[in-house]
Amino acid sequence: MLNIREMIALVLAAAALAGCASGLSGSTYSRDQARQAEDVRMATVESVREVLIEGTKSPVGTTAGAIVGGIAGSNVGAGKGSAVGTVLGAVTGGVVGSALEEGATRQSAMEITVKFDDGKLIAVTQAGDEKFRPGDRVRVLTGSGVTRISH
Repeated sequence: MLNIREMIALVLAAAALAGCASGLSGSTYSRDQARQAEDVRMATVESVREVLIEGTKSPVGTTAGAIVGGIAGSNVGAGKGSAVGTVLGAVTGGVVGSALEEGATRQSAMEITVKFDDGKLIAVTQAGDEKFRPGDRVRVLTGSGVTRISH
């Protein structure tokens, strides 16, 4: 049986892996987006600002935290005290696991506002894997329900 430290390590590893599943990069494509046509329009960058993309809020962190908390809580007391400790540990662990997952998968990004030649303005939020500056001429790619900006 795993000890508490091993369980906590598993929870943190699961949260870290969940963070790797992000598709918010301007240069990362999902399997479904590969080999699909995208509309391309040229535009000029109006402004760029740093933003945060909230982390994942899946059942993984909550469940893993509840398991670890329940195991830890079951070691408290005996009889009814152990049962109460298990429940309180599971609830607390679930809350902590959820918060750890959200924090571990949060990422910094950029909100890029561009102006098309016809005067229309749009803003796209994506990971900061490319640097953009006001005045840059960029490509705005749209397809499969996704819009991204690239040089």
